[in-house]
Amino acid sequence: MNAVKAEENLYDLAVVGGGPAGLTAALYMARAKYRVLVLEKAEIGGQITITAEIVNYPGVVKTSGKELTENMRRQAENFGAEFAAAEVLAMELTGDIKILRTTKGEYRALGVILATGANPRKLGFKGEREFQGRGVAYCATCDGEFFSGLHVFVIGGGFAAVEEGIFLTKYAKKVTIVVRKNEFSCAKMVSDQLENYGNIEVLFETELLEVGGQDIVTYARFRNNRTQKEWVHEAGDDPGFGVFVFAGYVPNTDWIGPEVKKDAHGYLLTDHDQKTNLDGVYAAGDVCVKNLRQVVTAVSDGAAAAASLEKVVSELHAKLGIPELVSERKVQQPEKAELSGKAESSVKAELSGKAESSVKTELSGKAETAAKTELPGKAETAAKTELSGKTGSPAAAENSGDGFLSSQVREQLQGVFAKFSQPVLLKAWLNEEPLSGEITGFLRELEGMSDKLTWKKAEAGESAEGRILPSIELCYPDGRSSGIQFHGVPGGHEFNSFVIALYNVAGPGQEIQQEIKEQIEKLDRPVNLKVLVSLSCTMCPDTVMAAQKAAAVSEYVEAEMFDLAHFPKLKEKYKVMSVPCMILNDEKVFFGKKGIGDLAAILSENGN
Repeated sequence: MNAVKAEENLYDLAVVGGGPAGLTAALYMARAKYRVLVLEKAEIGGQITITAEIVNYPGVVKTSGKELTENMRRQAENFGAEFAAAEVLAMELTGDIKILRTTKGEYRALGVILATGANPRKLGFKGEREFQGRGVAYCATCDGEFFSGLHVFVIGGGFAAVEEGIFLTKYAKKVTIVVRKNEFSCAKMVSDQLENYGNIEVLFETELLEVGGQDIVTYARFRNNRTQKEWVHEAGDDPGFGVFVFAGYVPNTDWIGPEVKKDAHGYLLTDHDQKTNLDGVYAAGDVCVKNLRQVVTAVSDGAAAAASLEKVVSELHAKLGIPELVSERKVQQPEKAELSGKAESSVKAELSGKAESSVKTELSGKAETAAKTELPGKAETAAKTELSGKTGSPAAAENSGDGFLSSQVREQLQGVFAKFSQPVLLKAWLNEEPLSGEITGFLRELEGMSDKLTWKKAEAGESAEGRILPSIELCYPDGRSSGIQFHGVPGGHEFNSFVIALYNVAGPGQEIQQEIKEQIEKLDRPVNLKVLVSLSCTMCPDTVMAAQKAAAVSEYVEAEMFDLAHFPKLKEKYKVMSVPCMILNDEKVFFGKKGIGDLAAILSENGN
């Protein structure tokens, strides 16, 4: 067999999935000097990022899911692992060189580790789909605040149900955990914690049958599985109540072909080394058949898979004539920018299809957000964005003299702004509310960072009729609107969305599949998209970025981001009890995370 040319775009390992299992595998292989690529379609960290508190990870007294996985990502990147925000659409896994076709193009690798995790299971009770976002929720961290002072039901008897039930006591006046069986399925020491909370009630041998109401959930029907007696809970004097579903997960394997063996439930079958039935293809984490699904077991799987695969890859080097240390070949490797000797962090900003980097956003000690920053030809590392005030209120940082952005973030963003093809004009539509002052301070600081950014207040002669104020409107140099607006200071998880929006307006902008682009370009009438978010929501940025990209592609699309902390009237008007929430033309309401493909389909169905 002819030797594989060293300059070909070939990785030793492609990891599909950026959760704890995938990150650990990437860390081990990158540390062993192999060239590693991690492909993640959503957010680095996986499902654990929505967990507010982790206290059972060995050696770590207390942390959050976001913080723990951010440290894992940082370690892997420090050893040379590369990251791409891309969805794998198809794979060829039977040859020595595996081929992965993604939304960012084709990648090739000697070995593949499937660490795609699992998604929250929907139970299928009557009204579940109809009331998602209006009482039915799946993320306590994202949506718990919407149920402040109300009664909430937690459906499930495992670790997640107990953990999220405890978390919800921060907001709810009462939490009722509904367990289908006669005992919890998690460790007793975990469920014993419930005794410390006087506002938590547990109903065993009980099943949720139905939810209903006018606009939000106001009644739910339950059944006692032992006596078969049914009963109804009604909201009474409260406007409604919440139903949080934590009833296990479904493996994310529907897209994986039959050549990789699965069990009857769709979980991947592996041996003790995490090898699947295919040579060079391994699996790790929640996607595998296993008795315990925890971060610690996912990490173990990732380490075992990498250690076993390392030998396989080394043998393939000799067989295919590839230099032993692939990571040291003269290929187009991303340059790593050092931040005063400190490790980089992660903000998911896709800016072009090349190697990504990161920016960590810290909001008053809260868990970090994620967004990879992809820049043309060069990996940009990110810096910490420290907004010392409360989430969504960085004015306190300005008053402290530190400004909205730390010196490290300013330094890194200047590199991003230098790559803009043209300047961006930021127009401030202000009113008398305190938020206008925060927006002004934020824009003043940004303007001073680059000659590619300027801002001005909307002039007295410009009509604000029909606009919701205050807002930041992104405009082209000649003053034309891009159709993108941020209603509020884009802190928290939305800072990365704002950076990407700037890049889309300045050009060359995020890459987009030609088919999706053409779908959006077919729009022939105005479409307004309002995306309602919470700055603490880890799923909101994807929907915001998809709406913004659609606006950048089509002159008919207007995309507005609203921080609901400052716009409670919108919450009331659309009966929003979950984020992200997207409103199409002030009429149709969509809940849940939406990618650009999902949005293109919605626009095709509703926009013409």
